[in-house]
Amino acid sequence: MISLLKPYLTVLIAFLAIDAVWIGAVVSQYYRHELGDLMRGSPNFAAAGIFYLFYAAGIVMLAVTPAVNAGQVRIALINGAVLGALAYGTYTVTNYAILHRWSLGLVGSDILWGAFLTAITAGLGYWAAARP
Repeated sequence: MISLLKPYLTVLIAFLAIDAVWIGAVVSQYYRHELGDLMRGSPNFAAAGIFYLFYAAGIVMLAVTPAVNAGQVRIALINGAVLGALAYGTYTVTNYAILHRWSLGLVGSDILWGAFLTAITAGLGYWAAARP
């Protein structure tokens, strides 16, 4: 049985830091261009915080723990990528289905980002859990 606190905090902090850079420096203007007045003036940080808290727990449960139990980081990376593609895909494909301004470009970038970010943070969570 592994202690879950260290990998959870590692995943949470890494996910927040990397996603903040991605959103703030890379895609915010792209989203504003694509979505226009559908975007808020500033993010709802409480709602985002709830997502991050729960999603980090999901990463640890579904990607990090199986990888640690098997002793293989690649399981964390693969499970993380699948979880990220599914979670972000659910969000973005639903938006594409119901919002007329949601583009295929947003769908693709969201799914790829979700897979990449979740895989990387799952790998970091594995590293934190596997270290003495």
